[in-house]
Amino acid sequence: MKMLMIVYSQATDYDVINQFKKAGIKHYTKMEQARGEGEETEPKLGTHSWPGRNNVLLMAIQNEECDVVKDVVRRLKQDHPRAGVKAFVLPMEESF
Repeated sequence: MKMLMIVYSQATDYDVINQFKKAGIKHYTKMEQARGEGEETEPKLGTHSWPGRNNVLLMAIQNEECDVVKDVVRRLKQDHPRAGVKAFVLPMEESF
């Protein structure tokens, strides 16, 4: 299994969740109002100078689902180039 961490602009939340559900990935944990700076977009710090925030999805998936998730992330990056969509794959040792 793998643990995915997907970071994206709050403004695209509905589309991000919807695209994963359409692809059959319906289980996730969402953390809202994350703040930070990336390389591809303006900072999202939730301030007057740097408005906006991010959401973070955590998804535990089977190894064979990785390609499906990669396709969804690529599509989201194309559809929302300013949303700062990033996906990270982390090893997952156990699931209880």
